[in-house]
Amino acid sequence: MSTSQIAFLKGHGTENDFVIVPDPDNAVDLPASVVARLCDRRAGIGGDGLLHVVRSAAHPEARAMAGEAEWFMDYRNADGSVAEMCGNGVRVFAHYLQRAGLVEEGDLAVATRGGVKKVHLAKGGDITVSMGRALLPGAGVTVTVDGRSWDARNVNMGNPHAVAFVDDLAHAGELRYVPPFTPAAVYPDGVNIEFVVDRGPRHVAMRVHERGSGETRSCGTGACAVAVAAARRDGVDPTQTGTPVTYTVDLPGGTLVITERPDGEIEMTGAAVIVAEGMIDPAWLETVTG
Repeated sequence: MSTSQIAFLKGHGTENDFVIVPDPDNAVDLPASVVARLCDRRAGIGGDGLLHVVRSAAHPEARAMAGEAEWFMDYRNADGSVAEMCGNGVRVFAHYLQRAGLVEEGDLAVATRGGVKKVHLAKGGDITVSMGRALLPGAGVTVTVDGRSWDARNVNMGNPHAVAFVDDLAHAGELRYVPPFTPAAVYPDGVNIEFVVDRGPRHVAMRVHERGSGETRSCGTGACAVAVAAARRDGVDPTQTGTPVTYTVDLPGGTLVITERPDGEIEMTGAAVIVAEGMIDPAWLETVTG
């Protein structure tokens, strides 16, 4: 880790918040310990995760995607672990690129470990991300909290999700730690777990434990997984009917609109906000890395 000054920004998408580190040439070393300290809400800047902004051609994990997407979202969870994708993170990432003058309104491609994501930056407003198709592995799990158990649907959005429909969101309990689930072998690398209640026709609300971060105010891939699970529970599959279906998903930090199209593509629409920017103190970095 260099001890020269490193720029950062702070942003959020429906209150899923991130430390943003612009680093076009991939010159900043970000070991897990540093990421975890930056995301610490008491000892660092604070965030549910970190968005490392790198040109695809400069990052070994993204070079193969450089022909499709100039920019790579090197996303890290709050504990410093690497993650495949973050839906809210992509919106904040795209908003940062536009704010920095690196892209303009309209269509944009962003490379992620979950593949290249298509983004649309609407004039003066919301950002829509094409999140890809959901995979629905056959094997699900049983999630248990405070003596209550629910079957949870296995939905993969480039990262793994277990979606449980409950009567009351309070039944999810305290989501700082991952709720117990069986069989554990279904998710050998961990899982994001969503608890969902109905609010009305094609309108649900959710809470989520995000793998590596605990309970967060919002999870974009989780909202997509919830919309797909709700649609299948409701007997709706756009790939079979030929008609798109849209669900409104309320999260503690705001609302996302999720549309699944007949080709299986899932689109997520919501806001993104940059709230601050500054420089990381080199002396503080020395205490973290020393």
